[in-house]
Amino acid sequence: MSLLKKLAQKALKKSIWIFHVNTGACNGCDIELLDILTPYYDIERFGMKIVSSPRHADALVISGPVTRPTVEFVKSVYEATPEPKIVIALGSCAIAGGIWFDTYNVVGGVDKVIPVNLYIPGCPPRPEGIIFGIAQAVGISKKKIKPIVAEQIGIE
Repeated sequence: MSLLKKLAQKALKKSIWIFHVNTGACNGCDIELLDILTPYYDIERFGMKIVSSPRHADALVISGPVTRPTVEFVKSVYEATPEPKIVIALGSCAIAGGIWFDTYNVVGGVDKVIPVNLYIPGCPPRPEGIIFGIAQAVGISKKKIKPIVAEQIGIE
């Protein structure tokens, strides 16, 4: 078991509070993140909650490529979050800069500025993927999803 999971299981026994940071995203990831709050997905049944201050958060969910004007903001939000903290890069822009990876104003993914614990890929990632990724990070979900082989579902 990884150090992050051991730490998360000890510190976050029943709930995880999330603070969302948008560093210049197109809002695709933001909409999917907000979708997990709806009654259809209802993340609060898992003890997850989105909070309005990084001082109350256990995890930072960052969407969008880190742009030059947002570098200091991301660092200050990271420092304001109490230990132990989990940093989640949401979407391909937060992971590697997305389609803007080589533009003059984009520094790159979140890991260029602060350490990242979990990457949730997609453009945008599905709400189920977001919930599964966060649950994996805090050890709520102990099972891994077994990949489906094309022959199992009749695709050649």
